[in-house]
Amino acid sequence: MAETHVHEDTTVGTELRALRRRRPEVAGTVLAGTDGLLISSDLPSTDATYLAALAAASFGLGHRVADTARRGEFRESVVRTSAGAVVTYPAGRDALLTLVAGGGADLEELHADARAVARRTGSVLDARPRIGATPAPEAHVPSLARTSSGALPRRVTNHTWRRPPL
Repeated sequence: MAETHVHEDTTVGTELRALRRRRPEVAGTVLAGTDGLLISSDLPSTDATYLAALAAASFGLGHRVADTARRGEFRESVVRTSAGAVVTYPAGRDALLTLVAGGGADLEELHADARAVARRTGSVLDARPRIGATPAPEAHVPSLARTSSGALPRRVTNHTWRRPPL
């Protein structure tokens, strides 16, 4: 198994390693935010970063399809390939668990086990304090200011956006 490339909570790491031990058909795991940022992985770094972003896109699309079709909550996104499958599950409020599985995977059994792991890891992640998480500011509505002649109003904007810290 490759080394995990991102800092991870001990409980989360234990859950992911235990899943890999129980399910040898799982070739790799990626835990990512719904924003596509990598949280934890045992895949090569470049692959994990891309897969985290793609998982977020897949989740967004799947969530939207489920909502539009009015068929309940999004449960997973499955991409079947000639060599296996890539499956993404929601893990708490803001995370996704993505599994890369080999061709011999019994997806029904894998779903049950993976959903349980996603619930447990999601609970751990949801319980963490949200670092740097502050409520989004109200949408800026430009104010109108009078010109010196008092005739035509002009827009005054206060640019307060700054790049968030990494």
